[in-house]
Amino acid sequence: MQITRETRALVTGANGGLGQAIARGLGAAGARVVLSGRRADALEPLRVELGAELIVADLAERGDVDRLAQAAADMDIVVLNAALPASGQLSDFEPLEVDRALDVNLRAPIHLARIASVAMAERGRGQIVFISSISGKVAATGTSLYSATKFGVRGFALGLREDLRPRGVGVTTVFPGFIRDAGMFASTGVALPAGAGTRSPEDVANAVLRAVRDNPAELDVAAFEQRLGGWLAHFFPDFISSLQRKMGGEKVATQIAAGQRDKR
Repeated sequence: MQITRETRALVTGANGGLGQAIARGLGAAGARVVLSGRRADALEPLRVELGAELIVADLAERGDVDRLAQAAADMDIVVLNAALPASGQLSDFEPLEVDRALDVNLRAPIHLARIASVAMAERGRGQIVFISSISGKVAATGTSLYSATKFGVRGFALGLREDLRPRGVGVTTVFPGFIRDAGMFASTGVALPAGAGTRSPEDVANAVLRAVRDNPAELDVAAFEQRLGGWLAHFFPDFISSLQRKMGGEKVATQIAAGQRDKR
C-alpha cells in the first residue's frame, strides 16, 4: 500500500514511546496521523508537532473502545499498539487487573480491527498492523498473562489476514523484543544479561512502514538471540525455558515486574 497525503493513519497507545515513534514515522512518510491515548496533555506536544488529530480513549473502558472504533472505520491504516505490561506471577494479579489486561491487550484490538476491517473491505483497501511482542511467540517466567494476550493477538491476526486477503485489505503483526530508550521495557531501567541485544523505537516504526508497504504476515523487531528463541520455542519449548533460566531470566523477569507493577 502506498502512503499519500490523503492517507489517514490511526495509532493507538500514542502516549507511549513506541506509539510516538510509529506516529512520527507515518507522519514523515506523508500520512495524516490520528493519535489515540488516555492522556490528552501528554499527547498535545506530539499532536502539534505532527499537525495530527487527537482522540482521547481509555481502552479499558468499553464505551471509549466503541467510540474509537467508529473513528477507525474511516482510516486507511490502523496501528493497534496500545497495551498494558501485565508482567509478573499470575498469583500476584487481582481479578480486576486480569480483566483490564485482557480488555486493553486483546479485546480492544479485536473490536477495533473488526470495525475497521469491515469498512476497509468495502473500500477494497487498507492495512491493519498489530504490535504484539516477542512474548507472543515465546513465553517465560512472569509473562503468563502478558503472553496469553500477545499469543492471542498473533492467532487473531493470522486468521483475520486470511479472511481479508480476497478483499484487498492487509494484516501484519509486528513482534518487538527488548526495545531501548522508550517503551515498556525501557521504562523499568532493568539491565539485561551480557550479550542480550536491544532494538530502537525507530526500528519498530520502520517495521510498521514496511508492513504498510509490503503486507508481510509477520515482522520481528528483536535481537538475533530473541528471534532465534522465538523460532526454537515452537519445537523445543522446555529447552528454551531451561536456557532462559540459566541466563538469569527469572531475576530479570522479577525486576521487570516490579518496575511495571504500577501500570496494571
